[in-house]
Amino acid sequence: MSAAPPPLKAAHLAPLLAALAMLGPFSIDTFFPAFRVMAADLGVSATAMQQTISVYLAAYAVMSLFHGPLSDAYGRRNTILVSTALFALASAGCMLTPGFTGLLFFRAAQGLAAGAGLIVGRAIIRDRFAGPDAQKLMSQISLIFGVAPAIAPVAGGLLVGVSGWRSIFGVLALFSAAVWLWCLRMLPETHAPAARRPLSARALAQTYGGMLRDPVFVALSIGLAGNFGALFVYIASAPVFVMDHLHLNERQFAWLFVPAIAGMMLGATVSGRLAHSHTPQQTMRIAYQLMGGGVLVNLLVSALLTPSVPWTVLPITIFSMGMAVAFPTASLLLLDRFPATRGAVSSLQSAFILTSNAVLSGLTVPLISHHISWLAAYATGSIGLGYCCWCFASARLKPAAGSAVIEGV
Repeated sequence: MSAAPPPLKAAHLAPLLAALAMLGPFSIDTFFPAFRVMAADLGVSATAMQQTISVYLAAYAVMSLFHGPLSDAYGRRNTILVSTALFALASAGCMLTPGFTGLLFFRAAQGLAAGAGLIVGRAIIRDRFAGPDAQKLMSQISLIFGVAPAIAPVAGGLLVGVSGWRSIFGVLALFSAAVWLWCLRMLPETHAPAARRPLSARALAQTYGGMLRDPVFVALSIGLAGNFGALFVYIASAPVFVMDHLHLNERQFAWLFVPAIAGMMLGATVSGRLAHSHTPQQTMRIAYQLMGGGVLVNLLVSALLTPSVPWTVLPITIFSMGMAVAFPTASLLLLDRFPATRGAVSSLQSAFILTSNAVLSGLTVPLISHHISWLAAYATGSIGLGYCCWCFASARLKPAAGSAVIEGV
């Protein structure tokens, strides 16, 4: 797996890295429409089914701490190939397992593997590109990647209706196997052996300890988790939000996911356009204006209107757009805090978001998802946390006149 394929241009690298990043949302969103069918077939409650998300996210969060350091030590390409192969096997296990305990085990295995593409992919981008070019490529990947959560629940609804819930995991196994072959043939190695850092528990603890002692790094990481939490509270609540609040069926999950992903894709496009003309502070100001406006409209709609489409989902489009404008800029600022260990930076960044999502899915969502106004209030507070963290971090970053990248202090 160490043989290097021909180098890829940015235009060819974007769809490959986007396909790798799609494994995560596919493994969550595709089987949402099958929740009730799976619960009945496996003889478990709806609350127990919610744990299939929590155990996945918990495993994803833990392993996210190691994907980046593994790629720093053994190469980006090898790490992605091994992880993608494991994801394909775990998906096949979910399809074939006879009971709920086995499903939880293989969902955890999916979580251990799913994050490599997204985490290591960010390091690959920063290995090859800098400044506005890196932001533009990351935005292009976000644009392509945004298709996944939009089509996943629609495809899942069709599959569960035609061939049962196990076929969903069969399709995931085939898709990830195809992506593995694509990587084997086309993915370049961007982290030369001479630049690699040996992997050891002590060195890893020192690396992460240094990052966690950097207040700017911590603030940016928490801020990104807060931004994404505003959307993820609706994603994790999708079965209740779509079926109970909006009174739709398992084939109509697109009413939630299409507006949300349309906002993300618009935001990614805007971020790419702003890369060469706006500083990070200017880009983030635009992002938080969109996010703030979106969550305030969302609060008003949830308080004044009976839940219905399209009005209940349109505000989600607005703050999803702002989230996608902010993400590439904030991610690049994080990667540039510790340029010698970008893989580890990407891992710890993801760990913040995933830990937040795991707690949100397993503990918060079961408590608040049955009240649509509570969902709106949570989204507002989550964006507010993100904005406070950005204000704290921005005041401590060096100014970068005319540049789209700020170097760490």
